Amino acid sequence: MASWNSFPLEITYEVVGWIAFFSWSISFYPQVILNFRRKSVVGLNFDFVVLNLTKHSSYLIYNATLYFSSAVQNQYFQKYGFKEMIPVAANDVAFSSHAVLLTAITLVQIAIYERGGQTVSKISLGIVSIVWLAAGVCFFIALPNHSWLWLINIFNSIQVFMTVIKYIPQAFMNFNRKSTDGFSIGNILLDFSGGVANYAQMAIQSIDQNSWVNFYGNIGKTLLSLISVFFDILFMCQHFLLYPDQRPVLIPSKITKEKEPLVKAKESEENV
Repeated sequence: MASWNSFPLEITYEVVGWIAFFSWSISFYPQVILNFRRKSVVGLNFDFVVLNLTKHSSYLIYNATLYFSSAVQNQYFQKYGFKEMIPVAANDVAFSSHAVLLTAITLVQIAIYERGGQTVSKISLGIVSIVWLAAGVCFFIALPNHSWLWLINIFNSIQVFMTVIKYIPQAFMNFNRKSTDGFSIGNILLDFSGGVANYAQMAIQSIDQNSWVNFYGNIGKTLLSLISVFFDILFMCQHFLLYPDQRPVLIPSKITKEKEPLVKAKESEENV
């Protein structure tokens, strides 16, 4: 197994990696806090959350297995060479674990807070069902020959696929509403910072090892950063450039409460 050639680059790698971890991890909290304060999830696309849970769950399986399993690591070295380093760091495992937990909490908020008639689409439910069914089939294919590296790469591909499609429902929802109200921009700014830091971490390791296997040997992590950064820029454009003059979206219960005084005032005038 390869070791670091430069101690300063090793330290920089660790620091940048944990910057990515904290940026990505903290990025979940603005949306959770916003939902809690509003007691509403109106403006947050449910498909985005459901797809996101599958994405982070599959990414956790990939990261944790490659980081902790010596059998999978040996298969990785046999494929890419023993001089290469494992492309998964401790911060990757920590982030994935935290992401699954916070996404699950957001789903609980969707279940208990005002939804404004929103539901999870059948398309998203169908995609999630097909993805996990396919993952189960791949497990039984890998089982006879113990092709664990191939299997976790399937989960890595799943998380890339889910990353590509998970942002689309929220982007279209913002476009249709001509507003990003209810969708936290703090989440996006932190996610953008995490994506840039994650990409920088991979570059630092590649420079130290004088090898770019780190990028194509972990194509999922590479695409994850690029796709996330692309959609983050899109959401920032929607929030700051396209729909900057937002009007709060009233949830049904608030609309009813605001109308009640007007109705009573009108009734009083008619009685007079």
